[in-house]
Amino acid sequence: MNIERLLRKNIKSIKAYSSARDEYQEASDDMVFLDANENPFQTSVNRYPDPQQTLVKERLSKIKGVTSSQILLGNGSDEVLDLIFRAFCEPGKDNVITLPPTYGMYKVLADLNAVDIYNVMLDSNFEPQVEDILKTQDKNSKLLFLCSPNNPSANSFKAKSVEGLINEFNGIVVIDEAYIDFSNQKSWLSRLNEFPNLIVTQTFSKAYGLAGIRLGICYASEFITSILHKIKPPYNVNQLTQTKALERLSALEEVNEQIKIIVKERDTLTSALNEISFIKQVYPSDANFVLVKVDDANLRYEQLIKKGIVVRNRTNQPLCENCLRFTVGTPEENKQLIETLNQLP
Repeated sequence: MNIERLLRKNIKSIKAYSSARDEYQEASDDMVFLDANENPFQTSVNRYPDPQQTLVKERLSKIKGVTSSQILLGNGSDEVLDLIFRAFCEPGKDNVITLPPTYGMYKVLADLNAVDIYNVMLDSNFEPQVEDILKTQDKNSKLLFLCSPNNPSANSFKAKSVEGLINEFNGIVVIDEAYIDFSNQKSWLSRLNEFPNLIVTQTFSKAYGLAGIRLGICYASEFITSILHKIKPPYNVNQLTQTKALERLSALEEVNEQIKIIVKERDTLTSALNEISFIKQVYPSDANFVLVKVDDANLRYEQLIKKGIVVRNRTNQPLCENCLRFTVGTPEENKQLIETLNQLP
């Protein structure tokens, strides 16, 4: 596939802003930096951060088995997704395809970028309807968003369906893997080099426990990441975020242990939820949350709020009538949730 033909015309020729730290990066303690109009007095963050986030990318490269040049970091995954829209979608002309119920920011970003959105509903098992998706695409369909494991349904899409879509879709397929660390399925990163039109996004917000630092990750071909680097803000990832990310990447044993606890608690929580009378269905989960169908989602949501427990009411989402979404908490929090649910009239 010729990915260059999918780019917006103005993006092909755009020249990236060159910051002071892009032009000179070889910092050392004995050098005097008078190039970036920074405050010279030491505060530990008085200097601009590395605009290429080199150390974080190098660490991720070793962990994930991709090259540093295949990685782009953003101020949260939402910035990464917005950059993808800006690179490939011509406002007022192009369209993207999403599969409701799914992550709501795809629609928000489409609206912000004046890009049409075509919705192809997941089937009753929350799986992509491959034939319908391929029939829906047209010559202006630039992006297809697959959230797997999906939010809010928590399931991972079947690999055969995903591969078929990557091969047959005429544009870029973006697989949002925010919850992949809790899944039994392999990440599509392992096949990134097979598909020039594949982008995989991940995040530090879930398994790494760093939602507060806002750091999203894009993995793609060197051609795609080079384009996205051209259009990203020069200092989009601040120094505090880079430092905290490096600390967490150096504590992978702790991260993996927390993932194990969350997965175990998810299974325990699922079993307990199945015993509660007003819960009609507990959907299989491959994420760090569980989607549950109840008798009256609005009623149960308000009852839990009054008991001091905040969950997510998803009843207004397609295929999610009377559904609540429970994030897997600590063992103590999950016990409190189950005890409270059992006490509700």
